[in-house]
Amino acid sequence: MKLREIHIYKHDLPVVDGPYTMANAQVWSLDTTLVRLVAEDGTEGWGETCPVGPTYAEAHTGGARAALIEMAPGLIGADLWPLALQRRMNGLLNGHNYAKAAVDIAAHDLIGKRLGVSVADLLGGAVTDRVPTYYSTIVGDPDETARIAAEVRDEGYPRIQVKVGGRPVDLDIEAIRKVWEVIRGSGMRMAVDANRGWKTRDALRVSRECPDIPFILEQPCNTVEDLRKIRPQVSHGIYMDENSIDLNTVISAAGTGLVDGFGMKVTRIGGLQNMRAFRDICEARNLPHTCDDAWGGDVIAAACTQIAATMRPDLCEGAWVAASYIEGNFDPENGIRIEGGHIRRPTGPGLGVTPDVAALGAPIFSF
Repeated sequence: MKLREIHIYKHDLPVVDGPYTMANAQVWSLDTTLVRLVAEDGTEGWGETCPVGPTYAEAHTGGARAALIEMAPGLIGADLWPLALQRRMNGLLNGHNYAKAAVDIAAHDLIGKRLGVSVADLLGGAVTDRVPTYYSTIVGDPDETARIAAEVRDEGYPRIQVKVGGRPVDLDIEAIRKVWEVIRGSGMRMAVDANRGWKTRDALRVSRECPDIPFILEQPCNTVEDLRKIRPQVSHGIYMDENSIDLNTVISAAGTGLVDGFGMKVTRIGGLQNMRAFRDICEARNLPHTCDDAWGGDVIAAACTQIAATMRPDLCEGAWVAASYIEGNFDPENGIRIEGGHIRRPTGPGLGVTPDVAALGAPIFSF
């Protein structure tokens, strides 16, 4: 099956009750990029990539579109099977996984629709149709953070991620303790995510001052070298997030015992083809992980949900999607929604969601 057309769309996703605040960024609105692939027989597939601004990771919206424009002419006529397509993209452009991911996701969606099976089936088979998610707070007032934690605990979320960093560490410790007070005994798991925002001294202090609270430290510091430095000195587990930029890094981190799990973004790793390999590496090493993305609408949310549905349940830390922070759906009927701290996996062919093209408007580029 060969690729006949590529169409690239842009769409604004304002943050409800913004901003969404992390250690290194405040987000009021995000500009997502959607890709529509059309095969030679007319079958279509959709992909999406939406970096959280230019400072969260080595990715930004303009870079995604520039990379897609660079690759697109060389992709026309390409074989759409995901492995062949990945190799074709790598031959056209070095790096830029987050842009390649949109094409990869669209190819999975297209093939699933052509064969009449879900993307989860293409990735090995779903073990659940009700995928756990988790709630991510912003870096905010400790009392307000605790109030939100109690609210989402009662809604049925199995896990909460407390954002920290970018402020005095005393406030971070206060927020951690107040959240723990409201979720203790509920069975709710807790992650403390600094998004690279702490110095090593901050991570060491938090772990030493909170030995009684069973949280994991998610990407506490900026670099892999920082993680190596604190690893033997902390009493809490460490998850790698932003540093896990490719499969090579993941293999090294897992193989050396540097981390106890991962927060992984589908677009960061290069799409579902690479995410499948990542999932299997984690299963081989018995490492929990998430199947998230940084931001985006129904298309990327469906991709995260489909791959998360194939994970070994005891290793699944959830699929984080932006549905709680944005209004509306690309697909009004089948769009992704969070209910009781879980996401219903779309069960139609491909991703199970199809954007309303009329609502997106004309593509900004077509090949």
